Amino acid sequence: QVQLVESGGGLVQAGESLRLACVASGRIRSINVMGWYRQAPGKERELVAQLDSRGSTNYGDSVKGRFTISRDNANNTVYLQMNSLRPEDTAVYYCNANLQRYYSTIFYRTEDYWGQGTQVTVSS
Repeated sequence: QVQLVESGGGLVQAGESLRLACVASGRIRSINVMGWYRQAPGKERELVAQLDSRGSTNYGDSVKGRFTISRDNANNTVYLQMNSLRPEDTAVYYCNANLQRYYSTIFYRTEDYWGQGTQVTVSS
């Protein structure tokens, strides 16, 4: 199987920064897209940022210009640098990966995986 493990969440004040990391491990052939979503209490899960294998990025409107996503392909890791944090950024942040997983010696399938989530709280 595949696991996504997030780290880096915490409590900060408005205007400060945090950096999240997510490491994918398991029988991974390749990773197509890695990204971050978030879910605040009473709200739907929303896209924060995505980065595909070609380096193309996609950001949610509310974080453009403040957050930056990056990848370490050699280590199957994705980062989210969050600057100028606001109270409305408070949410559980989830790592997501669309990847190819080996289920035998040579055969693989494309699947979606989620991390367990990490809490980010921004106080005013």
